[in-house]
Amino acid sequence: MKKIIISSVLMLMSAITLAQEKNKKLTMEVDGKCDMCKMRIEKAALGVKGVKYALWDIPSHQLSLIIDERKTDPMKIKTAMVQVGHDTKELKATEEAYNSVHPCCKYREDNTDDSKQH
Repeated sequence: MKKIIISSVLMLMSAITLAQEKNKKLTMEVDGKCDMCKMRIEKAALGVKGVKYALWDIPSHQLSLIIDERKTDPMKIKTAMVQVGHDTKELKATEEAYNSVHPCCKYREDNTDDSKQH
């Protein structure tokens, strides 16, 4: 009986490990406005262990990622975004972090056309 339980636990653990992808593609919305935002967002995403690729699109505000799910998860990346002053749908940057971005990057109070890059 003990061997059956141990075998079952080992099979379950291996199934969970296999379910995590080494190169998972995902996208998330991150607020920002310009090329400086783009550089800051991509740098912050790539600074998270397990993020292999990051590309932020200015007009759509979509951050495209390739991650190793064994090393990171979307919430860690969203946390990195708010730490550098950029809001996500789930997390908002603190006033201190938001106020640290360049004045042209202030996306909260300005509704100008995001496709016009600085």
